Amino acid sequence: MIKVLLVDDQSLIRQGLKALLELEPDLEIVGEAENGEIAIHLIEQFYPDVVLMDIRMPVMDGVAASSEIQKRFPKIKVLVLTTFDDDEYVKAALQNGAMGYLLKDTPSEELAFAIRAVYKGYTQLGPGIVKKLVTQFSNAKLTQSPPPPPSLAELTPREKEVLRLIATGASNREIAQQLYISEGTVKNHVTNVLNRLHLRDRTQAAIFANSFLPYLNDPS
Repeated sequence: MIKVLLVDDQSLIRQGLKALLELEPDLEIVGEAENGEIAIHLIEQFYPDVVLMDIRMPVMDGVAASSEIQKRFPKIKVLVLTTFDDDEYVKAALQNGAMGYLLKDTPSEELAFAIRAVYKGYTQLGPGIVKKLVTQFSNAKLTQSPPPPPSLAELTPREKEVLRLIATGASNREIAQQLYISEGTVKNHVTNVLNRLHLRDRTQAAIFANSFLPYLNDPS
């Protein structure tokens, strides 16, 4: 059972989320908080597995709360659920320990899937969020293009193809369809890419790929 703490300053939102998520047999709502400060106190009491966190709240917002949770409770995962997809909010949340960033129009079944994925340690980003991060990161690097790390040369041509497609936000299924290989083979390639490049997850891989696209496009 995955224990979830809901943090949102609107009680109707919390009630709606609770009603939807409690339909999932493996999710348990252990508490609700209207701001980050209350959330910290409830974490000390219930020690949830995943905190579903809003961004803009009074007293202590979601970014500050995520940072505090990362410092004090590093094993607890934070998944942001908000109406704001502003670049700075996304960047600040992820830099301060959030493992995912979704918008409140996310379907309930996708939200449940994201909670399970974050619980397992995977990053979950809503549609368009990866592209925002990649664009922002690429723009910041325009004036300073670092040389590629030696580990990039260790990738096979197929692994480079997979990495390029990760950068576009493609799922394993979509990559498999484009390269005419099985999903299982794609998973193996993704694992190899992450291990060779010492990357944590697909988000880091996407950002990495967009930083070194010229080298990935080189067939050698």
